Amino acid sequence: MNRPHHHSFAFPALLVGSSLLAFGPWLVRLSEVGPVAAGFWRLSLALPFLFVIAKVARQPVHWPGRALGVIIAFAALFFASDLAAWHAGIHMTKLGNATLFGNVASFAFAGWGLWLARSWPSPIQAVALTLAALGAALLMGSSAELSLRNLHGDMLALSAGLLYAGYLIAVERAREKLAPMPLLFLASAFGAAMLLPFSLLLGEKIIPDDWTFVVVLAISSQVLGQGLLVYAIGALPPWSSVLRS
Repeated sequence: MNRPHHHSFAFPALLVGSSLLAFGPWLVRLSEVGPVAAGFWRLSLALPFLFVIAKVARQPVHWPGRALGVIIAFAALFFASDLAAWHAGIHMTKLGNATLFGNVASFAFAGWGLWLARSWPSPIQAVALTLAALGAALLMGSSAELSLRNLHGDMLALSAGLLYAGYLIAVERAREKLAPMPLLFLASAFGAAMLLPFSLLLGEKIIPDDWTFVVVLAISSQVLGQGLLVYAIGALPPWSSVLRS
């Protein structure tokens, strides 16, 4: 599947998907399960919805072959690691900090696109990257003044953002040959399978007392948020994310 040269819905999909993902930290805190367990439920509960949407959209879930399957497995590994680190950071620092540092992937992914294009950032992109770096430094300094726990939470969220960039790069590669819905379904299934044993190993609370928030997390963040984002990645160049996320 070649990347389309133009798709009128790609940019709105990127904006709406990113907006939905912004509610994730709040829902993770309300889920009343361990941080890794919240990631597991986000992925696993989304699978039936993704399967039905894929069928309705005439993008049936199927095994894409060994080579593409390896890329998807790497995408799932990056994504599962991102969720584990980010959700842990959400419980340790401010929600605003966790959201901001988790979104550093936008800049890392844009840097990847510029490197592929063998191009330097435009003046606007350079200013955006500089301001983002200065803002991150100021926020970390503020967290360090509060407590080491807050600073560690910032570092976990920042690490999660870099891991998420790895996920986006793998997804961008896979989208060249695979439609968005089967790709998202397979990545979610692999990621859920990776997160559950890790959550059990950590001795986390896995079963929520109230299922409302984990279900809403799965639908808003994984089905809608990630679904729109994976669709947009197949139609937009990587360096556009620095100005559009």
